[in-house]
Amino acid sequence: MSDKKSRTRERILDAATSALIERGPIEPSVGEVMGAAGLTVGGFYAHFESKDALMLEAFTQLLARRRERLKQLDDSLSAQDRRVLAAAFYLSRKHRDAEVDSCPLPSSLGELSRLPEPFRRVLVEHTELMVAELAGSPEDADKALADMALMIGGLALARALGDSELSDRVLRAAKSAVI
Repeated sequence: MSDKKSRTRERILDAATSALIERGPIEPSVGEVMGAAGLTVGGFYAHFESKDALMLEAFTQLLARRRERLKQLDDSLSAQDRRVLAAAFYLSRKHRDAEVDSCPLPSSLGELSRLPEPFRRVLVEHTELMVAELAGSPEDADKALADMALMIGGLALARALGDSELSDRVLRAAKSAVI
């Protein structure tokens, strides 16, 4: 792939990523994504087979970035301390309000049942990898899974409530439950 084609593909993926974070994988149209990338719809199929293929790649990349960010936590910390630190970031106002590089799960989970199976496979793989990273032992896996579900649900509710005192309370309450 030429450098220009590669850069154009990345622009499209960046625009799709922003749309995915904000509104999930179904709602954004190809025209909207291409317009946000500063391109015309006509060039879309030179880069992606379909809208689902584009959104799946954006979804996969976003989740991989989330896992990479988690790996930056100090390995010498206990699994519980790692989860508490992860929650402190994940359930922050900064992450709630982020428009770039934030978690796509709160805006995407409700739509996954209407998307092709590869989306669920990516979610299963991501969930298993995150739980493995957050659990100190196999016995701790269910606690890590519960904390992950609490964080995603808490962030989804906080985002839905917008920048408000109630939203801030949801973030604080969810953070305090990750212990």
